[in-house]
Amino acid sequence: MSSEEQLKETNTEERFEFRTEQKAALVAEKGLNEETIRLISEDKGEPEWMLKRRLRALELFHELPMPDDWPGAPDLSELDVNEIVPYIRPDVDVRAGVDDWNELPEDIKDTFDKLGIPEAEKRALSGAGAQFESEIVYQNMKQQWEEKGVIFMNMDQAVRDHPDLVREYFMTTCVPPSDNKFAALHGAVWSGGSFVYVPEGVTVDMPIQAYFRMNSEGMGQFEHTLIIAEPGSEIHYIEGCSAPKYSKINLHSGGVEVFVKEDAHVQYSTVQNWSRNTFNLNTKRAIVEKNGRMEWVSGSMGSKATMLYPCSILKGRGASDNHITIAFAGKGQDIDTGAKVYHNAPETKSTIESKSISKDGGRTNYRGLVHIADGAYDSSTAVECDALMFDNESTSDTMPYMEINESRVDVAHEATVGKIGDEDIFYLQSRGLDDDDAKQMIVSGFIEPITEELPIEYAVELNRLIELEMEGSLG
Repeated sequence: MSSEEQLKETNTEERFEFRTEQKAALVAEKGLNEETIRLISEDKGEPEWMLKRRLRALELFHELPMPDDWPGAPDLSELDVNEIVPYIRPDVDVRAGVDDWNELPEDIKDTFDKLGIPEAEKRALSGAGAQFESEIVYQNMKQQWEEKGVIFMNMDQAVRDHPDLVREYFMTTCVPPSDNKFAALHGAVWSGGSFVYVPEGVTVDMPIQAYFRMNSEGMGQFEHTLIIAEPGSEIHYIEGCSAPKYSKINLHSGGVEVFVKEDAHVQYSTVQNWSRNTFNLNTKRAIVEKNGRMEWVSGSMGSKATMLYPCSILKGRGASDNHITIAFAGKGQDIDTGAKVYHNAPETKSTIESKSISKDGGRTNYRGLVHIADGAYDSSTAVECDALMFDNESTSDTMPYMEINESRVDVAHEATVGKIGDEDIFYLQSRGLDDDDAKQMIVSGFIEPITEELPIEYAVELNRLIELEMEGSLG
């Protein structure tokens, strides 16, 4: 390896593995109780209705079962919510809001400088947000979009500035706290995240991004993203996530709600690189109305265990949904991902393309659900699951589940599982590649359907992250 390549590899690792000593303005006690919920709500200056929603979600959290009795579910026995710090407010005036990068404290600015957020904002984004611990510390939207009525702000500010919209959409019909135990946990202690509103007929032709950095040991991050795309509008939202490695367990339990109105189009892309002490347990869902289009593009790497199944409810005639996911599991990792689609109207369409890679004894699992309701005639769905394994110790499972209650539909499912063959490696080596480069070329071709859906900066980053995972350099 040349000195230039070594420097590139070191710089890429440092972007994610470094940690920052940061002074917090407020650190909640470990555990989850009413006193903690009231502390979070008071610290944010929230209205009474939001506090009531938090307290109701707390009740549901204590009532609902853990999702650990599913067939083949990841082992969550090491996760003790009572040992997680649910709220850390960094020493930044988050209520006033910061839209000038140079106004951030040096330690926080240095963190996001290393992650490349300012450069991405300059080159490829219409707007950018950055969350550090439990709060968004920076948010900015280019003026050309603000003049068209596009709103991009942190969720806490949206509660204050747009209470009617938030009260109508926040954890009501899309992701209610009763959905599952971790949705209830999220509803009780949520903090930070993004609020995006795109007016009717407006197309935002460059992506906006929010980056979530969990920096402290033993904490939980619970950001909430709410996107409302009015009729005929279009937006691409990119979410990036990372955390340094610690010996104590961290928890990420975010919530995403997307409302795709008639003829609107939303793409939601995620590039996650959690450390191997993190449990990643999210709930993401979209409601898609007549002729609306929802796209989920997900790259899941890192974490000790991940349970993530983005869901779309195709509510209106002609609504469509597309899922493209890539999961990578190395030693000691259990990445359980998939997709859920509900066809509740005629002429709806969905496609699911899942790619998974496992090595060094890691486990990946595709867990999916496609439901076609009675009366959703002339609908179609196609599911394709491809798994690639590096060795005999690694495993890959596929658990598709289909509920078809209408006869006039088109349903297709295809799954393949395979190992990187010696003959494939030999062929590429005969063309001048060494063993590692040959394997990386095979993997790059395997994940190409996903990377080609991302802006070039993020496609390059996803490829590089997978290279580092293959080398065992991350986590």
